[in-house]
Amino acid sequence: MNLKTGIFLLISLLIGHVVQAEDCKLIIRGKIIHLENNEPIEAAYIWVIEAEEGAVSDQNGNFVVKNLCPGTYTLTIQYLGHQSIRDTVELTSGNYTKTYRLEEEALGLQSIEVHGHRDAVTTTTAVSALYGEALLEARGENLGESLKRISGVSTFSTGNSIAKPVIHGMHSNRIMIMNNGIRLEGQQWGAEHAPEIDPFLADEITVVKGAETVRYGPEAMGGLILVNPAPLPTSKTSKTSLSVIGASNGRMGNINVAHVGGSEKVKGLGYRIQGSAKRSGNVKSPGYFQRNTGVSELNLSSSLGYSNKKLGVEAYYSLFHTELGILTESHTGNLSDLEAIIANGRPFSDGEFTYDIINPKQRVTHHLAKLKSHYHLSENWKVNFQYGFQLNHRQEFDKRRGDLNEKASLDLELYTNTVDLFMNHTHKNEFSGTWGFNLIQQANSNVPGTGVTPLIPNYDMLNVGFYVMEKYSKGPLEVEAGIRYDLRNVSTARYISQELQTAELDYQNFSAFIGGLYHITPELTFNSNLGSAWRPPNVNELFSEGLHHGAAAVEIGDPNLKSEKSLKWINELQYDGRRTHLEFTAYLNPINDYIYLNPTGEVFVSLRGTFNVYEYLQANAFFYGFDFAGSYEFTDRLSGYLKGSIVQAKNTDKDSYFPFIPANRMDWGISYDLSKNAAALTNKITLSNVLVAQQNREPDFDIAPPPPAYALFNLSYQKQFNVAEDKLNIGLQVHNLFNTRYKDYMNRFRYFTYDMGTNLLLKINYEF
Repeated sequence: MNLKTGIFLLISLLIGHVVQAEDCKLIIRGKIIHLENNEPIEAAYIWVIEAEEGAVSDQNGNFVVKNLCPGTYTLTIQYLGHQSIRDTVELTSGNYTKTYRLEEEALGLQSIEVHGHRDAVTTTTAVSALYGEALLEARGENLGESLKRISGVSTFSTGNSIAKPVIHGMHSNRIMIMNNGIRLEGQQWGAEHAPEIDPFLADEITVVKGAETVRYGPEAMGGLILVNPAPLPTSKTSKTSLSVIGASNGRMGNINVAHVGGSEKVKGLGYRIQGSAKRSGNVKSPGYFQRNTGVSELNLSSSLGYSNKKLGVEAYYSLFHTELGILTESHTGNLSDLEAIIANGRPFSDGEFTYDIINPKQRVTHHLAKLKSHYHLSENWKVNFQYGFQLNHRQEFDKRRGDLNEKASLDLELYTNTVDLFMNHTHKNEFSGTWGFNLIQQANSNVPGTGVTPLIPNYDMLNVGFYVMEKYSKGPLEVEAGIRYDLRNVSTARYISQELQTAELDYQNFSAFIGGLYHITPELTFNSNLGSAWRPPNVNELFSEGLHHGAAAVEIGDPNLKSEKSLKWINELQYDGRRTHLEFTAYLNPINDYIYLNPTGEVFVSLRGTFNVYEYLQANAFFYGFDFAGSYEFTDRLSGYLKGSIVQAKNTDKDSYFPFIPANRMDWGISYDLSKNAAALTNKITLSNVLVAQQNREPDFDIAPPPPAYALFNLSYQKQFNVAEDKLNIGLQVHNLFNTRYKDYMNRFRYFTYDMGTNLLLKINYEF
């Protein structure tokens, strides 16, 4: 071989190698889910035989195999207790994406494990969740405060102990909260009526930001919050979790104990018991204590379940009980006192610390019980039944004279029965769906003997809904659509001036949605969802008449209010790289006949004090805005995050703005990992900063101008230890590090006081 021939062969080899290197950048991307319920499967093993490359599915069931050359490949997918899948993939010039549904093995083999069931959140709209380390860091906070960690979610609060989640500017009756699969039904219409739920029972808290009325009914027009415990164990196991939390501000103590176990003798039988208690006293703002702001709370929950190849049954019960004080200065004696404290911006008294809770106060007890069952008619069809019962007893106490001081001024009992019957079908091809029916029946009664005209009347409510949803998944594309029809009847009755007043109201409406998700690249995903929604007016919006004690305000309803109707379009772009994670969500939400509570500028003077007057009004609205969240790993040890949200809510009838809409918000932080290597246990320190702008998009009238912008710094340290085979987590957090004096526009008590000052928290969690 001469020199020219050798050079030619060498060049040919180099060119071939370069061409092959350029071609070998193809990707196989997929998602692994359970055939029976579409729940993602974590830790499934994927092996590409010809390439001798593998991957493991993440917590969302996703996997990626990169750097593949054009050709034919054989994939094997395996997961314990499920039938393996073998698939042939042709890679030419483009990447390949597919969803794989694994079917459980037949029972009878000793090595097969039965898995506990928890229905997955299957939606093409924007979804965010708190779980794992993020949820552990939020322990000890109420539900609203915990969810502020998610972009686009804020709170509508009444003081420091009452916080309601706000999603894209909406809250209360427009946000549905699910407690272990049961829609939470309390007196959620009140701004100062916090959700009756213990966040400690959750293994994961999921926020769905789109309109979810087709799946869940009218009250989900603004979004959905799912509070789910972990699936019950189905084999012999025993695990206990103990959490102890202390806080300097309010001298709060919080303890939670949870134990889960599974039976060795009865395969598929598992149980969980959990309880928590909280006690705190008067919280402190910079320079003074807020009088009568203590909290006492006791919660219990228990579950018992059984699962096998065909059948699943679960019984669940939870008790939530709380007593909390209402800021003393929110109830003033006369008009001049009210005007003076609003002008002063804070109480005239510096107060002192105490755990005592006196009037005005709230006392709430909430019972929830459910029985749920599913049965697999075949490998593709599953029928589900769920019954829920709830009893909510709410008492609000005002400052009154003599023996009346021991009687509640507002005493309500709400009984709720819910029935859900639905059918899931999932196939190994591209189609899956749900067909369902649900019913909700409520009876709300004013307990006699308060000596006060009831704020709202007694009422009975019956709502029946039918819905169909279908989903198509193929390659990188998922498309879903659904439609629902609701009928609602409301009957009310009450005595005013010894005259019986009754009303009979009927509502009905269709709602529908269409949405899609597309994997543009293995790292980049786009999803879009367009959903119509409606919500009939609540009884309080129609018939409120008098002093709402917990809110320290007089509220006036309007019996002529119409149903709200909206059309929300929400779009999300998400990027998941090796070191970078980005999310951007934008939405448009026009609402016809939007109902809102508006300050009138008038005051009501009585023997019990002087109170601002609010009235329920209705106007056409246009909500729009965006959320963003991102994180970046600068090095193996140093990382940062940035998130924020902007909400606009215009009254298009008057070309003005609505009250109580969140101001622009941004949150950033930097974390440094003190561990010696990335695989080591958690050992990190985080400095974060919350920036909230002044709400310049204010309504035409408010009792006081919006508070100025503020910036809060927070510091946290998280450390994990192995104690034999057990885990110990210790967290130290400092909120409002520099004791900044500020007011939040979304706090209804901003007229009377500043928010909480510095708070040092110690959080200990031991799992054994």
